[in-house]
Amino acid sequence: MKKIIALVYGGNSSEAEVSVKSGKHVASHIDKDLFEVHEVLVSGNEWSVVTDPDNICKIDKGDFSFTLDGIKVNFDVALVMIHGTPGENGLLQAYFEMIGMKYTTCPSTVSAITFDKYACKCYLKDTGIALAKELFLHKWDVINEDEIVAKLGLPLFVKPNVGGSSFGVTKVKERGEIRGALDAAFSEADSILAEEFIDGREMTNGVYESDGKLVRLPVTEIIPDNEFFDYEAKYLGASKEVCPAVISNELSKRIQDISHSIYRYLGCKGVVRVDYIVRGDDIFFLEINTVPGMTEMSLVPQQIRAAGMTIKDFITKLIYSSV
Repeated sequence: MKKIIALVYGGNSSEAEVSVKSGKHVASHIDKDLFEVHEVLVSGNEWSVVTDPDNICKIDKGDFSFTLDGIKVNFDVALVMIHGTPGENGLLQAYFEMIGMKYTTCPSTVSAITFDKYACKCYLKDTGIALAKELFLHKWDVINEDEIVAKLGLPLFVKPNVGGSSFGVTKVKERGEIRGALDAAFSEADSILAEEFIDGREMTNGVYESDGKLVRLPVTEIIPDNEFFDYEAKYLGASKEVCPAVISNELSKRIQDISHSIYRYLGCKGVVRVDYIVRGDDIFFLEINTVPGMTEMSLVPQQIRAAGMTIKDFITKLIYSSV
């Protein structure tokens, strides 16, 4: 009998549009011979099964089911493709845990920790993994721009403490740019990070678990056309992404080893993507994405293809690892 899958996308953040694209791309690759798939759009308090405009099926949040033509449909697994809230910060996972629904991402507590960039860095500080220096700032703080420059130097990055897809992220080259960068970051979140700029090569590495073992996906080097890997570079083609990265086998293995160590240390599940800056022999952790993009252009699908695997086979493994 086919497993009944809820492919959940959308969400309540700036990343909702990207999430829908990820969900639609995944939907086109799910093995329909193995799974009965229903697309679920989450938008605010409206959770509905995507069928057609004339037949909107609302999700019963009491047990995450829906009724179609008088027949109640219960899901076996939720395949979560929501970037940002509530699918990447632990809220949706906590709900699924409360009702006993299996799902494909990290547990709620792990999702909450990793979504908060500062909390995640604090969690990793005792591991020996290299981290960029940062200042953690709240919207209500009295912010001294001279102190930011004195601690972090220039250039530096200002970014929202939560969220992804580079929304609200600014590379600051001059002191006079700090206020505008703070405003942009605070427009996305109530807390932000000012972080030192590390002049190096940007690398990223996907990790997932299958049959109890971690799978080594290839490392990708990101070479953005712009100042950094911003929204335009991620989704509009303004970057060169080299997968596998043209680096030594030793460096590739070290990056993969760190990714695997972080995955196990944090207690991750499903697929995650870990971002780094490599400067010489030093590998600096930037952040971890526990619901990484799965659009046609996204990094993890590129790594899957470079590993000689189909997206269909990958999704099948991801679902079965959660059953």
